[in-house]
Amino acid sequence: MVKIDLIAVGKIKKGPWFDLQEDYLKRLKWSVKLFEIESKYTESKAQQDHEQRLILEKLDEDSFVIVLDERGDGLRSLDFAQTLEKIQSSGVGKFSFLIGGAEGFTEEVRNRANLLLSFGQQTWPHIMVRVMLLEQIYRAQQIAAGHPYHREG
Repeated sequence: MVKIDLIAVGKIKKGPWFDLQEDYLKRLKWSVKLFEIESKYTESKAQQDHEQRLILEKLDEDSFVIVLDERGDGLRSLDFAQTLEKIQSSGVGKFSFLIGGAEGFTEEVRNRANLLLSFGQQTWPHIMVRVMLLEQIYRAQQIAAGHPYHREG
């Protein structure tokens, strides 16, 4: 069983994005825990530092850390699914996906990453990225199971 922690800055309020998030979380057979991080600071640097500290506190030492970052590699859906399978078959029991806030990640967090992943060169709202990531995790699950969902979407 694949275990995933999704650690994301910000909370999604009730509405269409929340509904999409919940839909994908319900569809997933893999174990996914969602941690929403919020900083109490408003000044950019203090906010970023606080968010990073909260994120790092949530990471398990044995987790394979995937940071969503514009500097990362863009993977096709099939490659993403195969990458997760390959990593899991090497003995990794848990993945931690990190989604940052408006200020992005510090080098400390990027350096903790086992993989930097990008959804393209554009900047996406963190709420949208969260739903996109959940869809790709669901798609990877379906690919691994040999389900035709991958070809439907």
